[in-house]
Amino acid sequence: IKTTKIPAYNGNAYVELNNNEPEFTSKEITAKSFEKYGSLDKLGRCTVCVASVGRDIMPIEKRGEIGMIKPTGWHTVKYDFVDGKYLYNRCHLIGYQLTGENANEKNLITGTRYLNVIGMLPFEDMVADYVKETSNHVMYRVTPVFEGNNLVAKGVKMEGYSVEDKGEGISFNVFCYNVQPGVTINYATGDSDGNGKTEYNSNSNNRQTASSSNKGTKNSNSNKNTNSSSSTTTEYILNMNTHKFHTPSCRSVKQMSNSNKGVYKGKRQDLIDQGYEPCKICNP
Repeated sequence: IKTTKIPAYNGNAYVELNNNEPEFTSKEITAKSFEKYGSLDKLGRCTVCVASVGRDIMPIEKRGEIGMIKPTGWHTVKYDFVDGKYLYNRCHLIGYQLTGENANEKNLITGTRYLNVIGMLPFEDMVADYVKETSNHVMYRVTPVFEGNNLVAKGVKMEGYSVEDKGEGISFNVFCYNVQPGVTINYATGDSDGNGKTEYNSNSNNRQTASSSNKGTKNSNSNKNTNSSSSTTTEYILNMNTHKFHTPSCRSVKQMSNSNKGVYKGKRQDLIDQGYEPCKICNP
């Protein structure tokens, strides 16, 4: 992917590419589960990772330690205004929840907390929920994009395509920005400078918070909409299998089987108190 074709970051965590249509060829699409991690380049940087995600390769154990991996451009640096303090996470290109691949240097890049949780995680969760719900497969490809000899990626290109239903359930092609609001990053070296001003685009899903982590973990409880009143009575769609709740118009709703779908009218906080989590796509 040519970086000149990627719009400058404007406050949104990601931008759609190719009209949001994934670019898998017919020969690449398969309903047989697999995962493949590209070799590191001459600078030690990660390359393309691709998988056909199926339930049979999803992890059944908790994720282990990854602190021994030092991706290119890695710095341990903190800013008080960054969620969790740590600017950089060890970002899995293919999320652990999808293939169970953990401390693999071919699958970990230096990524901001913002890229990790706000940019990539919602798409990973969407794919994971779909596969668990349907037992179908999703072609999944993540390509880190580096400019020149920079050691830190400008961002990642993420593509997803559900196989058995020919993209009806999952279909996306996006570029997620490796930025952190309030921080200026030197992508050549990974050095950074923070001004402490965090500005967000009101049209994006960027007003999210996440639990503190110094290990780069993508926290499943990270998406809490601070703009919604806990006392407002609203209609939500429940997925009683994944225990997540959605707005009625959420694209994840059409993926649910009727046996797992429920309708709830009431207070948002009451749902959370019952153990349900807000969807990271529609951010109800």
